[in-house]
Amino acid sequence: MFSGGLLTRRAPFHRSSVALHSVNPFANILNAITTGMTDPLDEFDPKGFLRQFAFPKAQKNENILEGVEWPPEFPFTDSSFRRFDESHDGRFYDSPRLVQHIDDGARAALTWYYTNALPGGENTAHLDLCSSWVSHFPTDYRPKRCAGLGMNEYELSQNEKLTERVVHDMNKDPRLPFDDNSFDVITNVVSVDYLNKPREVFREMYRVLKPGGLAIMSFSNRCFPTKAIAVWLQSSDLQHCGIVGSYFRYANFTNIQAYDVSRPMSDPMYVVRGNKPDT
Repeated sequence: MFSGGLLTRRAPFHRSSVALHSVNPFANILNAITTGMTDPLDEFDPKGFLRQFAFPKAQKNENILEGVEWPPEFPFTDSSFRRFDESHDGRFYDSPRLVQHIDDGARAALTWYYTNALPGGENTAHLDLCSSWVSHFPTDYRPKRCAGLGMNEYELSQNEKLTERVVHDMNKDPRLPFDDNSFDVITNVVSVDYLNKPREVFREMYRVLKPGGLAIMSFSNRCFPTKAIAVWLQSSDLQHCGIVGSYFRYANFTNIQAYDVSRPMSDPMYVVRGNKPDT
């Protein structure tokens, strides 16, 4: 069930064993209408929240979440966050993977976005969640504090941008080991789809951000399918923006936006961002 819509292919030599994830929501809806069968997404999106993302509405460089109809309550259930492989994540990530999970174009697109989005100032405090051996920051970006929280100690040790490193499994314990109002910005690169307690994690992100702080989640269309959450595997890139946007929305973030920053002929790259209110 969780593998629906996945197209697996042998990854290039510089990539890890990720799978190419592709879902056509229009085809799923049309098939459900013509055959009388249920859209596979319905099980994990019981309120139909993600249907509004079945067709593109925003132009390139426009906010994908503009005009979204947010339901009164969080639209997903516990089943939405099930995974095919529920074994201990520590074992899965135990072996270091010093590889790139997205191609050159997608990495360049993210770095370019960071150039314009990350706060300046020599006293900036940055938290990189699900961090690894590379964070895709601009070359000249040097925050005073850059904490990396990830699953593999060796990978974190190879990341020269980090000033401190924490090995922590947020799926086991979503509490972040940092004080309230500690960081100006939080990032997470191509890993938000693995969070099985996203509401708790985003509440923690809210807690550790300073008032007015910024959080940026980025993702592509590749994943370890056995570890990605069920609703992610049954939804499209645009619907992923809705999923992540809902994490922000129901954790009380404001100014929630999503953009397609992809470059031609490369892996797609999407960013979803939100701010902790100033007061």
